[in-house]
Amino acid sequence: MQTLKDILFGVSLKSITGNRDEKVTGITFDSRKVEKGSLFVAVKGLTVDGHDFIHGAIEKGARVIVCEEVPESLDKDITVVQTDNSAKALGIIASNFYGRPSEKLKLVGITGTNGKTTCATLLFELFQNLGYSVGLLSTVENKINHKILDTSFTTPDAVQLNQLLAEMVESGCTHAFMEVSSHALVQNRVAGIHFTGGVFTNISHDHLDYHKTFDEYIAAKKLLFDGLTSEAFALVNVDDKRGAVMLQNTKGEKNRMGIRSMADYRVRIIHNTLQGLELNFDGVDVWFKLIGEFNAYNLLTSYAVAILLGEEKEEVLSGLSTTTGASGRFEKVENTSNVMAIVDYAHTPDALENVLQTIDDLRTKNETLVTVVGCGGDRDKTKRPKMAGIAARFSDKVILTSDNPRTEDPQQILEDMKDGIPKSKERNVMVIADRKEAIRTACNLVNDQDIILVAGKGHETYQEINGTRHHFDDREVLKELLN
Repeated sequence: MQTLKDILFGVSLKSITGNRDEKVTGITFDSRKVEKGSLFVAVKGLTVDGHDFIHGAIEKGARVIVCEEVPESLDKDITVVQTDNSAKALGIIASNFYGRPSEKLKLVGITGTNGKTTCATLLFELFQNLGYSVGLLSTVENKINHKILDTSFTTPDAVQLNQLLAEMVESGCTHAFMEVSSHALVQNRVAGIHFTGGVFTNISHDHLDYHKTFDEYIAAKKLLFDGLTSEAFALVNVDDKRGAVMLQNTKGEKNRMGIRSMADYRVRIIHNTLQGLELNFDGVDVWFKLIGEFNAYNLLTSYAVAILLGEEKEEVLSGLSTTTGASGRFEKVENTSNVMAIVDYAHTPDALENVLQTIDDLRTKNETLVTVVGCGGDRDKTKRPKMAGIAARFSDKVILTSDNPRTEDPQQILEDMKDGIPKSKERNVMVIADRKEAIRTACNLVNDQDIILVAGKGHETYQEINGTRHHFDDREVLKELLN
């Protein structure tokens, strides 16, 4: 329990009426979670305005209201804090309430379209290998050392985030690695968070259903770097031309990495096979289990972050060489049919092209490559024909199927995808809405040494249809059908 005046430190205030010494027992922006003594923050969301629930929050026991617009006729016993940005205030208040946990960790935030999860996971594994107590915040899972916590968003809300970071501190963690989504940055979910370093992997068209334009999407990613302090480091991939944009106006120490460009941190690919990668870091050759050029970037990113955090080169490379990366990212599914079965989370055109280009570069061309792919509902529709076209360009056979249709008609999503198939490739493309049947058909089309790629869902263990999540795991289905 803390006093209001203590947890308002750093908040931009317009006015306060009431008792600044009010005791606060908890913080929430969800009126359904209000308990006696809670501080309720009225946040304006995309579809719901928290200001509409202020009276309900008071009825449930809230003693302090933080808002942008002060409602009329409030009880005089209620303390009202007016600010110009409730979402930002929520982040700062949550950080203060939980003892500013991000300042007690070496916390690295990783943003970009592709590679966030793999980089965060590789760093988590690496620093465990180096003997540290470590936290992870990712799309796949949140972890405190070996303890797995529930996750539903790439970046939790501000209250959940600070709770998790505080638990990491209490558990003795010294380092934490965190995916930072563009949504979270725009929605101020990381307001009040102190980052030791910020990392940019790459950017391509994604989430344009939310950001509306590509420029807005770039600007959202840049917010991570705009918020760094002069004590923090900024690390960007300069092989992506937007890497230089991220460094503009940042107060952080500027660091560049790349494979093709001149940079502070570079790596050379010696061998790239379906069995793994051999990379050269400043004259040292190392073999890795991960596959493909995109993973060379992920390993380079992890290496550079570790060095910037003060670790020794030899220990870092030794620790990285045993890492396996994130679940559902170019994950090979072992089976008794001698088929190369790969599951990957690729759900953007760029990510799908990276995976298929990698397979194309490494295969002998004597194999048949069958790609099973879908697109999510209620998301950026412009991706759909592009992803189908990419799949058709690289694959011998393509099966278009459902991903997470959510509230959309699966058949309409598939029709949108079909628009991207060139006429010359139409005979190689099948449409099977039922995802399990699509994977079954792919398994029936291949023989020994052939390749199946099931793309789009990766680590996910569910399929979301009309608001309900049904158990579905691409890896389980492949194992069942190929063994």
